[in-house]
Amino acid sequence: MYPVLMAADILAFDAHKVPVGRDQIQHLEMARDIAQRFNHIYGRDFFVLPEVQIEEEVATLPGLDGRKMSKSYDNTIPLFAGGAKALREAVMRIVTDSRAPGEPKDPDSSALYTIFRAFAGEAESAAFRQALLDGIGWGEAKQRLFERIESDVAPMRERYEALIAKPAEIEAILRDGAAKARAIATPKLAAIREAIGLRTMGAAPAAKATKPSAAKTGKAPRFASFRDGDAGFRFRLFAADGEELLLSMPFADPKAAGALQQRIRTLGHAAVLREDGDALVLELDGEAVARTPQAGDELLARLRDALEQLAAQD
Repeated sequence: MYPVLMAADILAFDAHKVPVGRDQIQHLEMARDIAQRFNHIYGRDFFVLPEVQIEEEVATLPGLDGRKMSKSYDNTIPLFAGGAKALREAVMRIVTDSRAPGEPKDPDSSALYTIFRAFAGEAESAAFRQALLDGIGWGEAKQRLFERIESDVAPMRERYEALIAKPAEIEAILRDGAAKARAIATPKLAAIREAIGLRTMGAAPAAKATKPSAAKTGKAPRFASFRDGDAGFRFRLFAADGEELLLSMPFADPKAAGALQQRIRTLGHAAVLREDGDALVLELDGEAVARTPQAGDELLARLRDALEQLAAQD
């Protein structure tokens, strides 16, 4: 299932190019196959076909033992954990051959050179390559590699340690990232579910209508704004027949309440609704912005119908 999860992460965000190592190419090919097949079956380009992006010079990084660097092989180089001391100790354990100082080394078969190129530019890499050809000792070469990595990693490690000391800040960053991701993926997921005939997540089968529809009454869902005393400004969403479907959270600024109304108008199938006790909650960017007066399948169906009508009007 791992390649399928990887494909979902890529396709949900319309990724055009995906930077990976050489060992991940087959996973990208699988993502392309899934996207291409889905587009063909449902007759529309729902998904972008992602392309592999590989830096040929460092397509696969060697680990401490010369094999591909992998946690499975326990041959990785710790960049943050243990600080500069642990990083240097790991670099000094990288396997090399038995050529002594003064003997020319083969850069193309050296793990030190491959890792060095992952951090250095062309000029630095060329200088390190020449030093190996000139017979630099392995100990000195490892020290140079450590210093090159540390110059890039030290500021990152400092930031890492600052974040680790403030878990609340990490949580806020994660929530912001989730909101950005959700804003992109939710509409696409809604379109996909609509295409294949699945109702939106969280929705129940619509109950038979017991009240006149908008088509019959000639009316449409509408918003009504009001001031709720000292609490601030709110608005309600009414169905075409006048039934209250949503009550917004209070806002200090009436313009903010108006802006939220405009966003709700565009949701349609992409609306995220979840149960919260004896009511349903409408979420935007991971935050509850409005509630229904009660729960129930019939109310849920009528609310979704009203949201789709609003989106169609826009």
